[in-house]
Amino acid sequence: MPHSQSSAPRGRVRLARGASPWLLPTVATAAVSLARSRRSGRWAAVAVPTTALAAGMLWFFRDPEREIAQGRVISPADGVVQSIMPWKDGRTRVAIFMSPLNVHVNRAPLAGTVTSVEHIPGGFVPAFNKESENNERVVWHFDTELGDIEMVQIAGAVARRIVPYVLEGTKVEQGERIGLIRFGSRVDIYLPEGVEVAVEVGQATTAGVTRLDRD
Repeated sequence: MPHSQSSAPRGRVRLARGASPWLLPTVATAAVSLARSRRSGRWAAVAVPTTALAAGMLWFFRDPEREIAQGRVISPADGVVQSIMPWKDGRTRVAIFMSPLNVHVNRAPLAGTVTSVEHIPGGFVPAFNKESENNERVVWHFDTELGDIEMVQIAGAVARRIVPYVLEGTKVEQGERIGLIRFGSRVDIYLPEGVEVAVEVGQATTAGVTRLDRD
């Protein structure tokens, strides 16, 4: 069955939900400084950095449409595979590091039902650091055709807010947008026992596009 988002126009880019608290004040400040810069050299000096910051925010909070890939498990995040680690219970954890240059909207790795969305308070160590496992995070569980799938959104040194888009009990399609992490961060997904990993450490991933499992 075709994915619900595959019919979206390719190349179309919108802004991520949850961006407003950061984006609106920045864009408003840039607009005011640009308007006043016509009359004042002092405001012209202010307009340059504020406009650059607003442009950077617009780029960071971009949310492009994607042609969702086929496969049992697809990447929930844009970024680079930081580690692939066997777990004691037979699962394999794939950790994806997201830099501030990546799209930070995360997508459902499989179709299924969200069985839990748990926010866990913690620190804000850089997401590439091993100690980031104790950072502020949101733990997701999905009931899927492969059983329970766990995914963890981890805040980084700059990312101080994780914004879930869907609630417990929601049915999601594979590749559907499920949340946003503001600024650099990490997403971990635990592949079930018996599922062979198709990516390698250092490989770039694209949310909704890169397949994580191998036939």
